[in-house]
Amino acid sequence: MTQLRLDPLTGRWVVVGTNRSGRRHAFRPPLPVDADPDRPCPFCPGHEEETPPALVTYGPSGSWLVRVVPNRYPAFERPAPMAVSHLGPVFTQARASGIHEVLVFSPEHNASWPDLDDTQVDLVMAAIRDRVLEHSGKAGLRYSQVIVNWGRDAGASLEHPHGQLLGMPFVPRELADEQAGFARFETSCLLCTTVGSEKAHGHRVVHADDEVFVFCPFWSGSPYEMLVVPTNHGSHLHRAPDADLMAVGRALRTALTLLRRHLGDVAYNLVFHAAPYRAAGLFHWHVHLVPKLTTPAGFELGTGVLVNVVAPEAAAEDLRNARAAEVVGPSE
Repeated sequence: MTQLRLDPLTGRWVVVGTNRSGRRHAFRPPLPVDADPDRPCPFCPGHEEETPPALVTYGPSGSWLVRVVPNRYPAFERPAPMAVSHLGPVFTQARASGIHEVLVFSPEHNASWPDLDDTQVDLVMAAIRDRVLEHSGKAGLRYSQVIVNWGRDAGASLEHPHGQLLGMPFVPRELADEQAGFARFETSCLLCTTVGSEKAHGHRVVHADDEVFVFCPFWSGSPYEMLVVPTNHGSHLHRAPDADLMAVGRALRTALTLLRRHLGDVAYNLVFHAAPYRAAGLFHWHVHLVPKLTTPAGFELGTGVLVNVVAPEAAAEDLRNARAAEVVGPSE
């Protein structure tokens, strides 16, 4: 049995399987990141000359724990106001002005997000906040997209765990669709209402505490997809209280640890969504955690309708069971 479910954030329909047939045998095995054994890892200590000079580092003097460097192959470069030119009735272009940075999580080559201790997670979240705040003061930029690609299936080209920060002169369609979703939900905040309802029913809850809420959305378009939402309402990540930032970072570690325990070291994307820098409308910043377990086929590509073979209720139960099996998180 399948259902159509509406994603209120984007206004799109998704197809969700309401049985439990989509199990781990239905998922493709993760592909390893292609590594060149003859090339030193550019993100490991001692190889700093392999990257452009660091924009900022975090850690004790003489060493670093978190490092931010310009992307050597930027999608956006040299921030400036967006200048559009029309080459014909249907040919419009603009220079891809902006910022593209790489955030190296740790000096440890194999320390991905679920392996980080509290201090390291907090530094990563502080770096994200600080860089987005820096972007917001650049003339011509309107929005920063923070992403993490883990694993080759998720788009990672290097093994060393890292994220990317992109400051751009426009608001991308996915974010604009979410802004419209909040605007359509006129009575209150869409995500505050969702969190309250999920707390009351508990079917899709993965993790909850006083500061953050993690759940598999009713409208999940991918198996084991999760949303990580700070319970304190706020539109902008770069203006969030420290306690909210650190709680979200640690909740992401919890969610990724549960995912790894249940399905192994699968590829995934983290996508941070916050309101554009100067947006005044209602929004609630949050993080999408999307495991890369299936391949979009012709139907998804032709319609934009995602097909999820694991109902979010079943996914959340699997992840809660994984938590019950063992204490979550690295030892301090």
